[in-house]
Amino acid sequence: MNFSSEDLSLINRKGISIPRIENQINIFTQGITNIVLERQATLNDGIIRFSEVELENLANQFDSDKNRFKLTKFVPASGAASRMFQFLNEFLNELDLDNQTINSYLNSKKATNLKVFLTGIEKFPFYNKIERELLEIYPDYKKGDKNLKRYYFIKTMLSEDYFDFANKPKGVLDFHQYENNNCTPIEEHLKESLLYSNSNNLAEVHFTVSEAHQAQFETIIKKSKSKIEDLGDSKIEVAYSYQKSETDTLAVDFDNQPLRDSEGTLVFRPGGHGALIENLNAINSDIVFIKNIDNVIHNRTDKIAFYKKALAGLLLELQNQIFNDLNNIHAYNEVDLNQVLTFIKTNLNYKVTDEFYEKDKETKREAIVAILNRPIRVCGMVQNEGEPGGGPFWIKDSKGNLSLQIVETSQIDLNNKQQETILKNSTHFNPVDLVCGVKNFKGEKFDLTQFIDHSTGFIVEKNKNGIKYKSYELPGLWNGAMANWITVFVEVPLITFNPVKTVNDLLKPTHQPD
Repeated sequence: MNFSSEDLSLINRKGISIPRIENQINIFTQGITNIVLERQATLNDGIIRFSEVELENLANQFDSDKNRFKLTKFVPASGAASRMFQFLNEFLNELDLDNQTINSYLNSKKATNLKVFLTGIEKFPFYNKIERELLEIYPDYKKGDKNLKRYYFIKTMLSEDYFDFANKPKGVLDFHQYENNNCTPIEEHLKESLLYSNSNNLAEVHFTVSEAHQAQFETIIKKSKSKIEDLGDSKIEVAYSYQKSETDTLAVDFDNQPLRDSEGTLVFRPGGHGALIENLNAINSDIVFIKNIDNVIHNRTDKIAFYKKALAGLLLELQNQIFNDLNNIHAYNEVDLNQVLTFIKTNLNYKVTDEFYEKDKETKREAIVAILNRPIRVCGMVQNEGEPGGGPFWIKDSKGNLSLQIVETSQIDLNNKQQETILKNSTHFNPVDLVCGVKNFKGEKFDLTQFIDHSTGFIVEKNKNGIKYKSYELPGLWNGAMANWITVFVEVPLITFNPVKTVNDLLKPTHQPD
């Protein structure tokens, strides 16, 4: 690939190596091999279900032990809320206000989402705020035609001159209405942090944000943090990081040639949430809780905290056994390798190959160390109710080894009937509910970039200003970026999964006042 001096200067400023660029172009040329599903993970076959008593014991154990550890809550929060309001933007662009009523639009377009929005409009936490603004702009607003009132409400909500909701990050929007105030996802995450990612009276929360949005986060946190701290008699420490420019990927046209803008400059795009493995890798904590910015709940955070603590309690229980075995092996203490292998198979979902048993004792010890000495993630899984996104599966790699992975639909060959059947029969869904142990038995941070499956990733088609092109997204943060971690799946109830993918999700009971 021949690059001009201007190209090389841009690549160098981004901190991207030429071999990395060439590798990305090879990926476009050769494609990405689909993941091969062996079977769906189900209860007692990859997914653990605990009784309430067992969960309570795990949560209590975590509470007893947590002050020995440095904890962080890691919240991916860089995206804008554009998809939340997409159907409303389409409505504003398509409605012929002079010749069409909203009702006729609803009927002609079968606009179900818009109908739900308009029916529940007064239940949105931002309703009163927008209405007050409308009365400032149009003093006779309340006397106006209902058709016009609804139109101007939506227009004001999305207008860049007023609220501009679709271009703001989700984290700064009003999600919940309380008696005396509204609450953003940022504030809900801070409240949650006091309940489960708090050790020694300090709760650390790390938001990954876009640089352009950080000031909005800081404004909300400055206003609300001290009040939230008073609720838990603890301090909250907030940190931010941006997606690193060296994780950007080169866009190409459909001939797999580097895409250039109107001025001839190479086009790069963010590498997707998989790029955040670099941000996670920079956090110097023992245990990290990962949860998306939009997955919050109205006024029932104690329930959410209970299951988070139970997952963390299981992680500590598994780590204690792993660290004990590794310490004994490294000290050349007498270790029952068969007993360790039983633990690995039963508790860590890893089965050694038949060739393992033909090795000498020292080789077996080295292999066991390689199996155990990895970062660990305990992942909550909810029952599948048709939500889009990743699910838990047993997959088979090129060497025939089985492992538990979180797999996205786009990674599966849906033209293969067997693979499609396994996908359709999946029983659980990944709500991005992870508790991660990122230090080894010596207390040293793992280099998380060493555990990525680089053969995964996503080729996606994009369209900007009518120009279609291809972009490569890195192995997802909880997909290929963690593919070589020790992985444990635990069933958690649906109440732990409350994402806001569209604005209408805010009308669901978990986002409404009791």
